[in-house]
Order: sequence, then C-alpha cells, then structure tokens
Amino acid sequence: MDHSVPADTLALQRLYHWERTAPDRVVLTQPVGGGNVKDFTWREIVDETRRMAAYLQGLGFEPGARIGILAKNSAHWLIADFAIWMAGYVSVPLYPTLAAGTVRQILDHCEARLLFVGRLDAWDEMKPGVPEALPIVRLPLSPATEGIAWEDVVARTQPLQGEPVRDGDELATIMYTSGTTGMPKGVMHSFATFAWSFAAVQKRLHSDHHARILSYLPLSHVAERTIVEHCLLATSLHVYFADSLETFADDLRRARPTVFFSVPRLWVKFQQGVLAKMPAQKLDRLLSIPIVNRVIRKKVLGALGLDKCQFAAGGAAPMPPDLLHWYARLGLNVIEVYGMTENCGVSHSTLPGKERPGTVGYPYEGVQSRLDPDTDEIQVKSPGNMLGYYKEPEQTRNTFTADGWLRTGDKGVLDAEGGLRISGRVKDIFKTGKGKYVAPAPIEDKLVMHTAVEACCVTGANLGQPLALVMLNMDAARRAIDAAERAALEASLATHLESINALLDPHERLDCLVVVSQPWTVESGLITPTFKVRRNRIEDVYATHYERWVVERRKVVWHEA
Repeated sequence: MDHSVPADTLALQRLYHWERTAPDRVVLTQPVGGGNVKDFTWREIVDETRRMAAYLQGLGFEPGARIGILAKNSAHWLIADFAIWMAGYVSVPLYPTLAAGTVRQILDHCEARLLFVGRLDAWDEMKPGVPEALPIVRLPLSPATEGIAWEDVVARTQPLQGEPVRDGDELATIMYTSGTTGMPKGVMHSFATFAWSFAAVQKRLHSDHHARILSYLPLSHVAERTIVEHCLLATSLHVYFADSLETFADDLRRARPTVFFSVPRLWVKFQQGVLAKMPAQKLDRLLSIPIVNRVIRKKVLGALGLDKCQFAAGGAAPMPPDLLHWYARLGLNVIEVYGMTENCGVSHSTLPGKERPGTVGYPYEGVQSRLDPDTDEIQVKSPGNMLGYYKEPEQTRNTFTADGWLRTGDKGVLDAEGGLRISGRVKDIFKTGKGKYVAPAPIEDKLVMHTAVEACCVTGANLGQPLALVMLNMDAARRAIDAAERAALEASLATHLESINALLDPHERLDCLVVVSQPWTVESGLITPTFKVRRNRIEDVYATHYERWVVERRKVVWHEA
C-alpha cells in the first residue's frame, strides 16, 4: 500500500506552519482546577515542544527510541507527543485506566526508554507496572511521584533550533490495542498514515480554525488521536479539555463544541439526563408544536452544551436507530463512524443528509471495502492501514489477506443502497446446543437501551437457548439494595427482555437475564479500557453457573458474587 502524502500535511511540518503563520492564536484550553483554565497559543506550544525535544535528544537515545505517555488527556499530553516526534523518537500512548500488569507488558514489549506521566486517577495502582529503572518526566497536573518535572525541564533547557522533520514513511507511534483477548498488540502507524487518514475525514468534516472540540475520550485511542490531535495540526481548531467526570457538563458547556464525537453509551446518558428533567411524553408533545419546537430544541441542546454543534458523530458500537431519531428531532443529526486502530479509525461513515439508521454508511474516499464471500467478514484497504504489529510478523501476516486487505474481524451486510451494517464479530458468534448460530452484538445493542443497564454480554455456547449477563449502572445498583426498588427494577427488566425476544428469531431468544453484582472493571480484566466486554474472561468467571440459572426458569436472575 502506498502511504505517500504531501510532505506539508505531515505532523511536524504542520506544527512549524502554525508557529510561523498563527503564533498568537489560542488553540488549547486546559482546566487547572477550581473552575480555572489555562490557554495555550501556538507560540507557547511550539516553544515547550522545542525545549522538551532538546532535553530528550540530550539523553542520547537511539533514533526511533520508544517513549511512553501515561496520562489522561491534557494540553501537555499533545505537547509531549510533539516533542517525542521532534526529537526523532516514537510515541507509545497507554490508556490511563490500565492495570499495572498491562502497563508492564506494554512498556517491556516496546522497550520504552522513558515515560511521561500526567493526570491519572489511580496512579498508585498503576505505578507497580512501571520498571524501577525507567526515567519519568512528570507532566503538569501529574500525581506526586519520582522523576523530573516538566516545568523544570523547559525552564532550564534551550529550545531545539530549526525545523527537524520526519518522513512520511517513518514510524510515528505504536498504539496498543485494548483487545478483548490476550496480550495487547502494538499497532504501528507512520506519519503518512495519520496524515492521510485525517485528510480523508476532513473531506466529510469540513472543519477550520473556527471549529471547537472537547477532548475527553482517551487520546491513547485511535479515534480521539485522529480527530483531536491531527485535526488540531491540520486546521488549527480550538481544543478544550475535560477536567473530570464531575465537571464534564461544565466543561462541555464551556467548549460549546462545533465538532463532537462520542460513544453510544454517552449519547444514551445524555438522553436519559434530558428525560429525567422532561418526561418523554411532554418533550414529544412540545416538539410536535411548530411554534414551540424551535425554542425547545435550542433549550435542550443548550443545556447539554451542544447547541453550536455542526458535526456530531458516534462510534465504537452501533447507534440504536431510535436514539438517532431522537437526536434528529432535536435538530442534531448524529453520523455513525466505523474504523479500528489498524486502519487509523478511518473506514466508513454515514453521510450528513443521507442517514442510514442501522448502518455505518459508506467508505471514505480512498477506502476500498469488501465482504469475504465465505464468512461475510469486512475487509478494507486504504493508505491509512497500519504498517503492522510491532515485533509480531506472524500476527501481521494473519491480519492481512494474501492480496493485502485488512481483516477487520467484523461481519457485515450491505443494504440495497450499499450501506454497511455490522452484524457481529466473526469470532464472537457461538453455536447453541440446538446447532444454531447466534450473533450476540445485535442483541446486546438492544439490551443496553434499558436505562438501568451499563453493560451486557450475550452468551450460551452449547446451551439450549442463549442468555444475557447484565451489569447495572451505579444509580440502579444503589436503588436495587431496597427490596421494593429491586422488585420494580426486576419487573422492568423482564418487560424489556420480553420486548427484545419478540424481535428475535426463535433460536436467538434469551432464556433469562442475569443481573450480576460484581462490577465489571478494567482492573478486574472483565472489560477493556474502551469499555468493551472481554467475552473470554466473562466466560471464565460465570460459565459454571449457566446450567443452574437456566434450571431456575426465571426471566430475571440476581447473581450475588
């Protein structure tokens, strides 16, 4: 695959462009606590980048040395990344929610020479995963720990001079997947794959320096990295950062983003928050009145901080059509995007004005897509495809077909207009004891629409019928402690189950819904840092109970760990 792109679209070249042409433009706004923020101009960003790059070069690492970033999103997360690149090294971002064992696996596997540590919620739990001899640079707002402070480095280091650049085919980053099984794999991307991928997105996004975006999904994830970091470099848009879950609503209203990307579970939470203050029937009635409709739409979106949003997108999992319709009635058309770390997150999206609920739309310009005739697996080819898995040539070979197409592992179906619908995972499909195959993903998409459900897993290999494991959200779990509240919730879940089964083929219908008491966390290994269920681990923990649950012949089973 040819990964060549114009040199002036590459990351460092864009950084120097803004340093020359817009040095005083404010492009990063960082919360610093107490409701206060700090703004950064391009001049300030590049000055700190140059000083840190000079410091890194002075450490004498070999060209292409791997340097980790372990931090929540912040202005200095991006500046650290730029400095790594300017110094001639390769950045390795780590999810800020990883368990210590996974931190150690990644740092050892990539042979990291230094680690940037920034804002984290559980540093004490993660710290044992960092090798004792590994040098640490503490980003501003980091927890107290060993290492040298960023501020001290930039204060005493002269900035790197000139405009050192990196060729498009040079390795820029290794992004470790949060895979649902096994050891994370290090996905290698070059400066060209990133540049090409954002250029493809930009043809549908049409952002410029007037655009605003809130960065809160992990920058260690390919979607946030492509949309935020490379949109910043390409267009000089204004990036606002979220401070915490507690301040998220205020952070969103501060940014009033024109571009907003989220995952389905957050779009659902937004909806639930609105309906908690204004019942669905009342909202429907008001939206149906022509004179009132416009005022209500503006009021609701304004309360969410999305009244200025011109481009809204959802990804990571399918958006329920009813949810898309609900937002459309408010005047916010949410497009669906589809991609994976291995293709820089750029594969398909729906089109503004040509929504296809239930599908992820159409390939981006420059992306080729096909379905395997035997398995229906989606396969793609584009200049955004990865260089391969770091140190894993065999896995790399297995992930590409003989003619160079990336195997996504997702099953797909094309509708009459060529829109792509994700129908499940090739390997997630299981066979019941009746010899019938079940694709869990579409059923799970329906289950999580219940307001009490945080996450779920449909399983049941070799059982007569599948069953569903459900984890409640924190509010529902608290309410379920009370006997009366639990009874009401059980009745509601049973009704929800009945309504879903009515839509399924007989062999897909769920025997029961099991409410688990043990929270599924990243630390326990039951979900990934991107909140995807690790099916294998779920099976390990719960499979011995399946037969007993089925024998109970109850529609809703409460499992106390």
